[in-house]
Amino acid sequence: MSEGRAREEWNHTAALLAMLANAHRDHRQKSEPFGIDDFHPFRAPRQSEPLKVDITVLRDVIVKEHER
Repeated sequence: MSEGRAREEWNHTAALLAMLANAHRDHRQKSEPFGIDDFHPFRAPRQSEPLKVDITVLRDVIVKEHER
């Protein structure tokens, strides 16, 4: 039930974001107008495979953040 409400609220929010983005985009360029799917997190395309990285990448991120 809560996911249904979240989807409905995002339908509204994504429509407003698409309208604002289209109002402020450069119309002289031949780019495609924005659609609701560009801003809706439930409709966004998902990655087919998770990223595979070495565990040292995680260590480097954590250690660098901890040193700050």
